[in-house]
Amino acid sequence: MSATSFEPARYTPSDAAVVPRLHVLTDTRDGRDPLPCVAGALQAAHTVGASIAVQVRHKSATDRELFQLTRRVVAMVAETGPPRCWVVVDDRVDVALAAGAHGVHLGAHDLPVDVARHLAADRLRVGGTARDPAGARVLVDSGVAYLGVGPCFETRTKRGLPAPLGVQRLGEVARAASVPVVAIGGVDAGRAAALVRAGAHGVAVVSAVSEAADPQAATARLLEAVAVCP
Repeated sequence: MSATSFEPARYTPSDAAVVPRLHVLTDTRDGRDPLPCVAGALQAAHTVGASIAVQVRHKSATDRELFQLTRRVVAMVAETGPPRCWVVVDDRVDVALAAGAHGVHLGAHDLPVDVARHLAADRLRVGGTARDPAGARVLVDSGVAYLGVGPCFETRTKRGLPAPLGVQRLGEVARAASVPVVAIGGVDAGRAAALVRAGAHGVAVVSAVSEAADPQAATARLLEAVAVCP
């Protein structure tokens, strides 16, 4: 299985044009196979000519399992995704590098952003997680390519999260950040447009795609909601 031919260029963190507006996270809860949903999401993006990011998240996986899943997603993007789609690995810089991913997303308890950027050089785009304007500014100064901000609404896909931010507070964080903000947590197509109007560059979703009867159609609706479709 070969890695994608995508070559991450040196980037300017404030260049919003390179950050996909829709991030689809893999859903492995209760032993689910996330790949059919990934395939549907990539097909939707291919159909409308939009780029998406697929974030590989599998909290209970072994290192090898996470590596193998990431490699498979990288291959799927190379085979079926439109140009400039990203594969982003949750938490793990080492797996992202080893598997040929395009980025890594770091939470508050993961490696610091500046350390991750040093390790990855220009091979990975590094995203970070923020919940308030002050935290957003710190991460921007560290060199993040984008910020994940949330949870914006109640969500069942991750436990132990703080209280939802809501649309207004999401907007406050977005206004404080000079990099694209991707809203996450309880997001669906109906809520995505409001988040973008409040200042989000895009949205990240789990259940909106993984629990949909038709993941491809659900992804198409989300792409339309965040105004990616031509």
